[in-house]
Amino acid sequence: MVRQALSALHLFHRDEHYILRDGKVVIVDANTGRVMPDRSWSDGLHQMVEHKEGCDLSGARSTLARMTYQRFFRRYPRLAGMTGTTRGVAAEFWTVYRLPVVRIPTHRPVQRRHLPDEVLPDEAAKWRRVTARIAELHAKGCPVLVGTRSVAASARASTHLTAAGLPHTVLSAAQDGQEAAIVAQAGQHGRITVATNMAGRGTDIKLGPGVAERGGLHVIMVERQDAQRIDDQLAGRSGRQGEPGCFQAILSLDDPLLDSSLVSRRLARRIMALLGPERGRAFGARLLRHAQLRTERLHGHMRADLLHSDQMQDRILAFAGHAE
Repeated sequence: MVRQALSALHLFHRDEHYILRDGKVVIVDANTGRVMPDRSWSDGLHQMVEHKEGCDLSGARSTLARMTYQRFFRRYPRLAGMTGTTRGVAAEFWTVYRLPVVRIPTHRPVQRRHLPDEVLPDEAAKWRRVTARIAELHAKGCPVLVGTRSVAASARASTHLTAAGLPHTVLSAAQDGQEAAIVAQAGQHGRITVATNMAGRGTDIKLGPGVAERGGLHVIMVERQDAQRIDDQLAGRSGRQGEPGCFQAILSLDDPLLDSSLVSRRLARRIMALLGPERGRAFGARLLRHAQLRTERLHGHMRADLLHSDQMQDRILAFAGHAE
């Protein structure tokens, strides 16, 4: 119980892992940014988070049975799927599910442009650059999609855009009810949309009249995700079906990914200053990519350990016929 209490206090953050809605704690899916109103954390954790936020305590729930995703999906006699970002995890798909990954060529040639990453020393400098870039694109009539990884980051982006006098719309777990309407307008002339974890929403943003001639939808990523394939999904919101589009990452050394980096932020800023603008940005981009790779490997090891645990359980319970 002490461990759960410390987790509720220090590891679970409002507007990142959950939001408050109608006086209740509602969990936010880390991958899609959508709320999960019918789910709750187990072993008293949900009630501790409610107590931290001053909400009425819900009834405790007990878990009767649990199953890993690997075990669940391998129960199907036939398994297949489609996604645009599988190549990086092809080996894991084969190891876990014995599924090969086959590349299907795009229907039309991809015209999306990937601009070089820009890495700034701190959060304040990043938001100044992001706001200036959005203002520049807005003046040209280009629609802009700003991708963040948390509700709190979307709120910060909205604050900076409001201060700059830039009209915009926010799409996050707090505004999920208007998702279809917001997405339908995101590709219109001069539209600015701030979205939390837009990746994986399965949405097609249609371009308005005259937008293709202005370069299409411009996607700006302001925080790296834990896996590059989720970043690639965000980039894929633009340049759909052979349309023009642009993707750019504008990041800072205050990115949460660097919390577990082997290089301290203070040292990284000193190195960037010594290297100068061009080489410093390249160093910052490599540092963030290395931190992302470390996180990807860590999560991969965790999934492998879970699979090994499942296999061990099967062997231990083999005398019963089935593990379930």
